[in-house]
Amino acid sequence: MPDFRPSSPDDLVVAVADLAARGTGRIVVAIDGADAATPDVLGDRAAAVLRATGRPAEVVALRDFIRPASVRMEWGHTDPESFRTAWFDYAALDREVLGALRDHGRWLPRLWDEVTDRSPRDRPRVAADDQVVFVCGPMLLGRGLRFDATVGLQMSRAALLRTTPDDAAWTVDPLLDHHPGAIPDLLVRYDHPDRPAVAAQR
Repeated sequence: MPDFRPSSPDDLVVAVADLAARGTGRIVVAIDGADAATPDVLGDRAAAVLRATGRPAEVVALRDFIRPASVRMEWGHTDPESFRTAWFDYAALDREVLGALRDHGRWLPRLWDEVTDRSPRDRPRVAADDQVVFVCGPMLLGRGLRFDATVGLQMSRAALLRTTPDDAAWTVDPLLDHHPGAIPDLLVRYDHPDRPAVAAQR
Protein backbone atom coordinates (compact mmCIF):
# COMPACT_ATOMS: atom_id res chain seq x y z
CA MET A 1 0.00 0.00 0.00
CA PRO A 2 1.29 3.50 -0.78
CA ASP A 3 2.47 5.57 2.14
CA PHE A 4 0.35 8.72 2.01
CA ARG A 5 1.63 11.82 3.74
CA PRO A 6 -0.26 15.07 4.37
CA SER A 7 0.65 17.90 2.05
CA SER A 8 -0.64 21.33 1.06
CA PRO A 9 -1.86 22.73 -2.27
CA ASP A 10 1.35 24.73 -2.73
CA ASP A 11 3.59 21.77 -1.87
CA LEU A 12 1.63 19.58 -4.29
CA VAL A 13 2.23 22.07 -7.09
CA VAL A 14 5.96 21.98 -6.34
CA ALA A 15 5.93 18.17 -6.25
CA VAL A 16 4.27 17.99 -9.67
CA ALA A 17 6.69 20.55 -11.11
CA ASP A 18 9.65 18.65 -9.62
CA LEU A 19 8.39 15.40 -11.15
CA ALA A 20 8.26 17.05 -14.57
CA ALA A 21 11.64 18.73 -14.10
CA ARG A 22 13.34 15.35 -13.71
CA GLY A 23 12.68 14.57 -17.36
CA THR A 24 15.07 15.71 -20.06
CA GLY A 25 14.21 16.83 -23.53
CA ARG A 26 10.60 17.12 -24.66
CA ILE A 27 8.29 15.35 -22.23
CA VAL A 28 4.57 14.87 -21.63
CA VAL A 29 3.20 14.57 -18.10
CA ALA A 30 -0.29 13.27 -17.39
CA ILE A 31 -2.37 14.73 -14.57
CA ASP A 32 -5.23 12.25 -14.38
CA GLY A 33 -8.27 13.42 -12.48
CA ALA A 34 -12.01 13.94 -12.72
CA ASP A 35 -13.29 17.37 -13.69
CA ALA A 36 -14.24 17.80 -10.02
CA ALA A 37 -10.53 17.61 -9.16
CA THR A 38 -9.73 20.43 -11.66
CA PRO A 39 -6.52 18.75 -12.88
CA ASP A 40 -5.95 21.53 -15.41
CA VAL A 41 -5.69 24.07 -12.58
CA LEU A 42 -2.94 21.98 -11.00
CA GLY A 43 -1.29 21.71 -14.40
CA ASP A 44 -1.43 25.47 -14.94
CA ARG A 45 0.18 26.12 -11.56
CA ALA A 46 2.92 23.52 -12.09
CA ALA A 47 3.62 24.90 -15.56
CA ALA A 48 3.99 28.39 -14.09
CA VAL A 49 6.56 27.07 -11.61
CA LEU A 50 8.56 25.49 -14.41
CA ARG A 51 8.41 28.59 -16.59
CA ALA A 52 9.74 30.63 -13.66
CA THR A 53 12.85 28.42 -13.75
CA GLY A 54 13.26 28.89 -17.50
CA ARG A 55 11.76 25.55 -18.58
CA PRO A 56 9.06 25.91 -21.26
CA ALA A 57 5.80 24.37 -20.05
CA GLU A 58 2.22 24.37 -21.36
CA VAL A 59 -1.07 22.64 -20.57
CA VAL A 60 -3.40 20.62 -22.81
CA ALA A 61 -6.89 19.91 -21.42
CA LEU A 62 -8.48 16.61 -22.38
CA ARG A 63 -11.84 18.37 -22.74
CA ASP A 64 -10.33 20.08 -25.82
CA PHE A 65 -9.92 16.62 -27.35
CA ILE A 66 -13.56 15.72 -26.89
CA ARG A 67 -15.28 13.89 -29.73
CA PRO A 68 -18.07 15.48 -31.81
CA ALA A 69 -21.51 15.33 -30.18
CA SER A 70 -22.80 12.97 -32.88
CA VAL A 71 -20.17 10.41 -31.84
CA ARG A 72 -20.07 10.73 -28.09
CA MET A 73 -23.85 10.92 -27.71
CA GLU A 74 -24.76 8.17 -30.16
CA TRP A 75 -26.19 6.13 -27.26
CA GLY A 76 -27.69 9.09 -25.41
CA HIS A 77 -26.55 12.07 -23.41
CA THR A 78 -25.85 10.17 -20.20
CA ASP A 79 -24.55 6.76 -21.24
CA PRO A 80 -21.78 5.65 -18.82
CA GLU A 81 -20.06 3.32 -21.30
CA SER A 82 -19.90 6.08 -23.91
CA PHE A 83 -18.29 8.36 -21.33
CA ARG A 84 -15.58 5.79 -20.65
CA THR A 85 -14.91 4.77 -24.24
CA ALA A 86 -16.22 7.34 -26.74
CA TRP A 87 -16.39 10.73 -25.03
CA PHE A 88 -12.75 11.76 -25.54
CA ASP A 89 -10.47 11.17 -28.52
CA TYR A 90 -7.52 9.54 -26.79
CA ALA A 91 -6.12 8.30 -30.10
CA ALA A 92 -6.00 11.86 -31.46
CA LEU A 93 -4.40 13.01 -28.22
CA ASP A 94 -1.71 10.37 -28.67
CA ARG A 95 -1.17 11.34 -32.29
CA GLU A 96 -1.42 15.14 -32.11
CA VAL A 97 0.24 15.77 -28.75
CA LEU A 98 2.37 12.90 -27.48
CA GLY A 99 3.52 11.53 -30.82
CA ALA A 100 3.80 14.88 -32.57
CA LEU A 101 5.85 16.35 -29.73
CA ARG A 102 8.36 13.50 -29.78
CA ASP A 103 8.52 12.86 -33.50
CA HIS A 104 8.02 16.31 -35.00
CA GLY A 105 8.77 18.84 -32.25
CA ARG A 106 5.28 20.29 -32.16
CA TRP A 107 1.86 19.68 -30.60
CA LEU A 108 -1.76 20.63 -31.17
CA PRO A 109 -3.27 22.55 -28.23
CA ARG A 110 -6.94 21.86 -29.11
CA LEU A 111 -8.75 19.50 -31.45
CA TRP A 112 -12.48 20.13 -30.89
CA ASP A 113 -14.62 22.79 -29.23
CA GLU A 114 -17.40 21.23 -27.15
CA VAL A 115 -19.54 24.39 -27.10
CA THR A 116 -19.55 25.08 -30.85
CA ASP A 117 -19.13 21.40 -31.75
CA ARG A 118 -16.56 22.39 -34.33
CA SER A 119 -12.85 22.35 -34.83
CA PRO A 120 -11.23 25.51 -33.41
CA ARG A 121 -8.70 25.24 -36.26
CA ASP A 122 -5.76 25.73 -33.95
CA ARG A 123 -2.33 25.53 -35.52
CA PRO A 124 0.28 23.20 -34.03
CA ARG A 125 2.72 24.89 -31.68
CA VAL A 126 6.45 24.54 -32.08
CA ALA A 127 8.09 22.87 -29.08
CA ALA A 128 11.33 23.94 -27.45
CA ASP A 129 14.04 21.31 -27.07
CA ASP A 130 13.18 20.95 -23.37
CA GLN A 131 9.41 21.47 -23.70
CA VAL A 132 7.08 20.11 -21.01
CA VAL A 133 3.41 19.56 -21.84
CA PHE A 134 0.97 18.69 -19.06
CA VAL A 135 -2.05 16.75 -20.30
CA CYS A 136 -4.90 17.10 -17.81
CA GLY A 137 -8.22 15.28 -17.61
CA PRO A 138 -10.10 12.14 -16.60
CA MET A 139 -9.25 8.49 -17.34
CA LEU A 140 -5.93 9.22 -19.03
CA LEU A 141 -4.02 6.35 -17.46
CA GLY A 142 -4.37 2.73 -18.50
CA ARG A 143 -4.90 3.48 -22.21
CA GLY A 144 -1.41 2.80 -23.50
CA LEU A 145 -0.58 6.48 -23.87
CA ARG A 146 3.18 7.07 -23.74
CA PHE A 147 3.47 9.54 -20.92
CA ASP A 148 6.90 10.31 -19.49
CA ALA A 149 5.52 10.87 -15.98
CA THR A 150 2.11 10.51 -14.39
CA VAL A 151 0.12 12.11 -11.58
CA GLY A 152 -3.14 10.61 -10.32
CA LEU A 153 -5.71 12.65 -8.38
CA GLN A 154 -7.72 10.03 -6.49
CA MET A 155 -11.18 10.88 -5.21
CA SER A 156 -13.68 8.69 -3.37
CA ARG A 157 -17.26 8.20 -4.49
CA ALA A 158 -18.49 10.46 -1.68
CA ALA A 159 -16.10 13.23 -2.69
CA LEU A 160 -17.01 12.95 -6.36
CA LEU A 161 -20.74 13.06 -5.61
CA ARG A 162 -20.21 16.05 -3.35
CA THR A 163 -18.23 18.07 -5.91
CA THR A 164 -19.72 17.00 -9.24
CA PRO A 165 -22.66 19.08 -10.54
CA ASP A 166 -26.01 17.28 -10.42
CA ASP A 167 -26.33 17.19 -14.19
CA ALA A 168 -22.99 15.37 -14.44
CA ALA A 169 -23.51 12.94 -11.56
CA TRP A 170 -23.98 10.12 -14.10
CA THR A 171 -20.22 10.34 -14.84
CA VAL A 172 -19.21 9.30 -11.31
CA ASP A 173 -19.67 5.54 -11.80
CA PRO A 174 -17.63 5.32 -15.03
CA LEU A 175 -14.89 7.40 -13.41
CA LEU A 176 -14.75 4.98 -10.49
CA ASP A 177 -15.05 1.93 -12.74
CA HIS A 178 -11.97 2.93 -14.77
CA HIS A 179 -9.01 0.98 -13.38
CA PRO A 180 -5.74 2.09 -14.96
CA GLY A 181 -3.68 -0.77 -13.56
CA ALA A 182 -0.26 0.78 -12.99
CA ILE A 183 0.09 3.16 -10.07
CA PRO A 184 1.03 6.70 -11.15
CA ASP A 185 4.41 8.16 -10.31
CA LEU A 186 2.71 10.60 -7.96
CA LEU A 187 -0.52 9.39 -6.38
CA VAL A 188 -2.61 11.99 -4.58
CA ARG A 189 -5.61 11.50 -2.34
CA TYR A 190 -7.68 14.48 -3.37
CA ASP A 191 -11.00 14.29 -1.53
CA HIS A 192 -10.14 17.66 0.02
CA PRO A 193 -7.98 19.68 -2.40
CA ASP A 194 -7.04 22.05 0.41
CA ARG A 195 -5.60 19.04 2.30
CA PRO A 196 -4.09 16.65 -0.25
CA ALA A 197 -2.15 13.56 0.77
CA VAL A 198 0.71 12.48 -1.48
CA ALA A 199 2.38 9.12 -2.05
CA ALA A 200 5.41 9.19 -4.37
CA GLN A 201 5.98 5.93 -6.21
CA ARG A 202 9.45 6.58 -7.57
